[in-house]
Amino acid sequence: MQLLVLALATLGSEDLACAAAGALIARGQIGFSAGLIACLIGIAAGDLLLYLAGRFLGRPIVRRLTTRHQIDQASAWISARGAKVVLISRFTPGLRLPTYVAAGVLRTPFARFAVYFLLAAAIWTPLLVGASAYLGRTLPLHQAGFVLLGVLTLPRIPWRRLARWEFWPVWMAYLPLVPWWIWLALRYRSFTVFMQANPGIPYGGIKGESKSAILAHLPWVPRYEVVKPGERFAPDRYPVVCKPDIGERGRGVAIVRNAEELGAYLDAADELTIVQEYAEGEEFGVYYYRFPHEPGGRIFSITKKVFPAVIGDGRHSIAELIDRDSRAARIASTYLAQIDGRRVPSEGERVPLVEIGAHCRGTIFLNGAGLETPQLRRAIDYAARCVPGFYFGRFDVRAESAQALQEGRFRILELNGVTAEPAHIYDPAVGVGEAYRTMARQWELAFAIGQANRERLPGPDPDAAGTDAYDVHAAAAGVRYEEIHLGDSGDLAYRSTDKCRLLDLRVHADRREEARRDERREVQSTVG
Repeated sequence: MQLLVLALATLGSEDLACAAAGALIARGQIGFSAGLIACLIGIAAGDLLLYLAGRFLGRPIVRRLTTRHQIDQASAWISARGAKVVLISRFTPGLRLPTYVAAGVLRTPFARFAVYFLLAAAIWTPLLVGASAYLGRTLPLHQAGFVLLGVLTLPRIPWRRLARWEFWPVWMAYLPLVPWWIWLALRYRSFTVFMQANPGIPYGGIKGESKSAILAHLPWVPRYEVVKPGERFAPDRYPVVCKPDIGERGRGVAIVRNAEELGAYLDAADELTIVQEYAEGEEFGVYYYRFPHEPGGRIFSITKKVFPAVIGDGRHSIAELIDRDSRAARIASTYLAQIDGRRVPSEGERVPLVEIGAHCRGTIFLNGAGLETPQLRRAIDYAARCVPGFYFGRFDVRAESAQALQEGRFRILELNGVTAEPAHIYDPAVGVGEAYRTMARQWELAFAIGQANRERLPGPDPDAAGTDAYDVHAAAAGVRYEEIHLGDSGDLAYRSTDKCRLLDLRVHADRREEARRDERREVQSTVG
């Protein structure tokens, strides 16, 4: 009776049935050969049932069990490689069901594939049953349970997603950097000196800084209001972008298109919320740094953000269309958490998968290093100098086009401090080695700039506006920006109507004059 139950149990869960067989063998209730044969028969029977389902029920019913793309992909494998594909799919999570079903749908010779299925099961089953029995005999019950749980969980780890560096969890991505951080801390004799890279931002911008307090100093910012919990706000027009005043990695960011959605968002908010005018155009991330003794800053990284979308064909659901793309399929759960994957878009209909420029939300990040120009560098440098005590971090901006960005025409969505990432490292074309070299250089700069600030400013930063400049409640009234002209230069700049600083205008004018002097020197040297 126990052997029959084990054989039937494999139809529900092969792994648990084999683990149960191993436990019974370890306790002497059944023999190893009997338990192994029972599991083997059940597994082989389940494999053949999958094959027969594909062969006799056909594609319409089979599509309820798996997607067409998975079946087509498995069919191509089987046609090209035969037995090798069956063996690989047996040991690869997520491939067995579509592969075996596809073998039936393709009406491959039954006898040949029955041999393949039996051979694969004959290799897999003794390994799992034997391991379970061994653990049950050599380890205490609770320890064996933990080890067995790990063995059964291992095949369910999303290896397909982890195969690409850009999808690694944060802890996994940063773990190899720990020795480098320790070395930098020893070199600069401080584990926290990198916080001084931005002495005007609390803790350098590691975590918990107020976005609105920083926005209050910046030029070219879309209009915004800071709304307290329980308050209401009616913008002039929609859409607007809502986000927590303190947040990171796209947490809580939403595009709101009408008063009803805005009311629901604010009702659910339990912290200060920024309601910001929606900026049209393409989105970019520009990473900037400047040593305090240098006259101008530099651009460390430029990231172009691409918002993926699927194009409907009138037949397939959004989930199936996502699964057709090798990259999108790896993070299908991320996209499907934001949209209804069951909907079938009409032919030619474009369905955006994400609208928020955060990699963790599914946005594609591309290396935009080729977009750097002197005009862009001067504009970013000017914006950075508008924030007291800022030397290191990333601007998230929107521009009408890549050309507009290169010309220095953009709007600043927010500014992130020392822990902001040079996001181009998530470009699918960027390898893990290049990514780690970039991050190592990023943190080396953070420590070095922090050290330079510490040596220059033993006390509070005299350029910083003071703690009241970062008072969240004082910023809750929001900041309006007006357009102004700088003499006959023809350039446009923006300054706060209630936090105007002549220094900002002087810095910008000085930059223009410095650029003109450089041009004159180049002409003179050429003539000479």
